[in-house]
Amino acid sequence: MAQHHDLRTTLPGRGGALVTGSAKGIGRALALALAADGLDVAVHYRSSKDAAREVVARAEALGVRALALEADVSLEHGAQGLVDAAAAALGGLRVLVNNVGDYHHGPLAELDAGTWHQMLGTNLHATFYTCQRAVPIMRAAGGGRVVNIGYTGAELLKARPGIVAYQIAKTGVILYTKALARSEAAHGITANVVSPGVMENSVTKPLSEIPMGRLGALEELVAAVRYFLGPDAGYVTGTHLEVAGGWNL
Repeated sequence: MAQHHDLRTTLPGRGGALVTGSAKGIGRALALALAADGLDVAVHYRSSKDAAREVVARAEALGVRALALEADVSLEHGAQGLVDAAAAALGGLRVLVNNVGDYHHGPLAELDAGTWHQMLGTNLHATFYTCQRAVPIMRAAGGGRVVNIGYTGAELLKARPGIVAYQIAKTGVILYTKALARSEAAHGITANVVSPGVMENSVTKPLSEIPMGRLGALEELVAAVRYFLGPDAGYVTGTHLEVAGGWNL
């Protein structure tokens, strides 16, 4: 994975990066990209311990410090404990990327309360819990960067009965991130959302709905996150960037 910037010299604050849900998929790609850019990284997992350890080993091979941390971030104490542990191990937090978020697709009539709460818990509540804990740490250090992973089309407020709980949670992530951006702009903290469309690792792949006619590569999503962390985005906050090949336009 090519190095774009030495984020150790361009980012405000101090310490490393925490990427939630980074043992596999998008989170794994993001954690390794940040390691390639010179950041020490905390690799978070809930159950994929072996996969997380493999990511740690790959990150360390890039010359940075890395550690694996287990937590259920849908629970307040789990998310806050994760942020505290990452900040303590890395000497602070310059970057928080909220990637965790379960996905559910099925008939609305069959949507049960357990699944509803799971979608809100892993997507929206987890983002809220980690950000609320990380922001004071970033403030005290002079700044930081928050990037939350959303969902393309979440701002459209269009009926999608099959994924309504997930959609509501991700729309909430966008609104919360914008509020965070406005509240923390004077403290050197930016907060932005990167929303994937149908990616190479997506559960469902409706290619016929994508104007570009292809799946998104993880590297393309990583590039969008890297932009928000790089030196060219210091004046960019509260922005929602879709990486989706024209899907939902």
